[in-house]
Amino acid sequence: MIRTSEDDVLGTVLIVDDDFAVRLLARETLEQAGCIVFDNCDGVGVLLQCEELEPDLIILDVFLPQLDGFSICQEIRALPGAKNIPILMMTGLDDVSSIHHAYQAGATDFITKPFNWPILAYRVRYLLRNSLMFQSLDRSQRSLNYAQKIAGLGSWEWDITTDKLEWSEAVYRIFHIDPVGFDGTYHAFLNSVHPLDKEVVNAALETAITYRKPYSIDHQILLPNGEERYVHTEAEVRYDKSGRPCQLSGTVQDITERRNDEERIRRLAFYDSLTGLPNRVFFKENLERALVRAERRQCRVATMFLDLDRFKWINDTLGHAVGDQLLQEFAARLSATLRSSDLVARANLSDASHALARLGGDEFTVILDDLDQAQEAALVARRILEAVRKPFVLEGQEVSLTVSIGISIYPDDGEDIVTLIKNADTAMYYAKERGKNTFQFYTHAMTQSACLHLMLETQLRRALERDEFTLAYQPIVDLATGKINRLEALLRWHNQELGDVPPATFIPLAEETGVIKAIDAWVLRQALNQLKRWQEAGHGELRIAVNLSGQALVHQNLADRVAALLEETGVAAHSLELELTEGVLMRNSSAPLESLKRLKELGLTLAIDDFGTSHSSLSALRRFHLDTLKIDRSFITDLPGDQDSAAIVRALVGLAGNMRMAVVAVGIETAEQLAFLRELGCGLLQGFLFSRPLTPLEVAELLARGPMVPPDIAT
Repeated sequence: MIRTSEDDVLGTVLIVDDDFAVRLLARETLEQAGCIVFDNCDGVGVLLQCEELEPDLIILDVFLPQLDGFSICQEIRALPGAKNIPILMMTGLDDVSSIHHAYQAGATDFITKPFNWPILAYRVRYLLRNSLMFQSLDRSQRSLNYAQKIAGLGSWEWDITTDKLEWSEAVYRIFHIDPVGFDGTYHAFLNSVHPLDKEVVNAALETAITYRKPYSIDHQILLPNGEERYVHTEAEVRYDKSGRPCQLSGTVQDITERRNDEERIRRLAFYDSLTGLPNRVFFKENLERALVRAERRQCRVATMFLDLDRFKWINDTLGHAVGDQLLQEFAARLSATLRSSDLVARANLSDASHALARLGGDEFTVILDDLDQAQEAALVARRILEAVRKPFVLEGQEVSLTVSIGISIYPDDGEDIVTLIKNADTAMYYAKERGKNTFQFYTHAMTQSACLHLMLETQLRRALERDEFTLAYQPIVDLATGKINRLEALLRWHNQELGDVPPATFIPLAEETGVIKAIDAWVLRQALNQLKRWQEAGHGELRIAVNLSGQALVHQNLADRVAALLEETGVAAHSLELELTEGVLMRNSSAPLESLKRLKELGLTLAIDDFGTSHSSLSALRRFHLDTLKIDRSFITDLPGDQDSAAIVRALVGLAGNMRMAVVAVGIETAEQLAFLRELGCGLLQGFLFSRPLTPLEVAELLARGPMVPPDIAT
């Protein structure tokens, strides 16, 4: 079925796989490449299909529901004329044992799941092209003249009784030997065989003569100029009338390019294309081998998990091309560091570069085997941190980088690769929590904490649908009138399993997981609806203050969403104040300008919370055109006795006045604090001295009482 024209059908392909999606996608891919495709879902009847269809190539899954893929492969090979049909077996990406078994069963090649479909089409084209050559080889065994015309394929005969060896011209070309002066003996041929493969060739010859069957082997040859090439040799023994072996006839083909293609495919499967380092699959194989050696020698193995700090920011800021270059240079510097390490130099990995791998993204791993003490891994970790300390120069710009490292030790922290990788990953996250640019050994307590973190995350994702969130409201009092000027909406979470979870615990987790987006929308709608009820009850001048997360701030449609909620609830925009922490504004200094401008155009007010706890505060006030400044409680706590706190609060109140901003002092608990702030002219006050956070019903009762003046601060 194979045609010579690229416009014609490439060949007939039979796909045997129980996965409908795989069969469908493979059919579409190969039909587009010019193949005629048939399929089989469970392996039943494959032999009959092979006899009827005479396929040019078979793609065969290892695991089938009713039959074993390896057995089917062996049975196909036993069919008349099916010896040279290419059989491409499908295996799992990590299933190295199946790959070996497939070759033993007679497979031509293998491909790993999940597929890279363009590579599948390339592989099939290659196998079909190679199949054409082997079909021609079969015909050439019946016609020597035709075989001599096949590129890269030659024939030979060896008279066993006289040791006379005859080669075709093609064989001389393959071996780069001048026919003039060639000894023409088996020994002369053996001189061209690579020293590592001479025993293989001799063993194949002896087996063929002893057991009276042909042989087919791949081996290396050594050209006169020292170049190494790969050849495929097939031969069969002829016997005289008395049954004694008298002649060996065969063919030889230069398969160097095919082997090079296989090596390129192998690199695609086992190496990272960007850095050239071993990938996740190869890393796991190397770690598995290291553990086997460690068990035999009763020594330790360290698994190091590396993650670049702030890489996403670098990637987003400087672009993915610079990010890729940074990964390449980091990998090169890391490789050089490991090569210079005495620990790795005496490690038992076949190649020191195999100790290092890139798992993907900005994650790398290092294997240190044959360790006597776990602390030896700390020496390497320190060398890595020191090596990364020097800035990277990317496109003429210096980029500083740090790395966080987690370390797990075999057998102390696990006896299998899955556990060791997981624990090293856990330790890496703890290194990040400790401030990054450091390393951390795994401890059992980390797993317990990680489990608690996972349970908290799981419960948090269900909190909205379970209606576990509530809002409490803390009054902000206008000192001049004693009335409640506005109420700050404070989120509370009570979980059936965890009880009351503090906001300081679940808010950062909500931001990390992205749940905060839904929570933001819920809080804003809930607070506005409640405010509308209070206003309808006769408190029309009352306002509400709602905290806004950093993720909401960078949302492109934030102003539209707020406007829609205002219209939905019927609350006037001037009754809403959105609070943003100084840290949020600093982390997103360029993103929110347009959003804040549009929010201001709606008519609501903006407040900066926790003021004075971050940096560039004056710049933030100027750029973001904020309406209200909230002084952080950390400056209020020690008033009026602490001179530094008093000076800071005095300066902030003055600054707000000069910029025509309202100022709110947060965390007032004593009459002395109140007196000091009144003297400074701080008009808006919030704290337990006036009220703790209240339920909506408690707020309604408080509003009904009228002005709030603490009994010990009578004017």
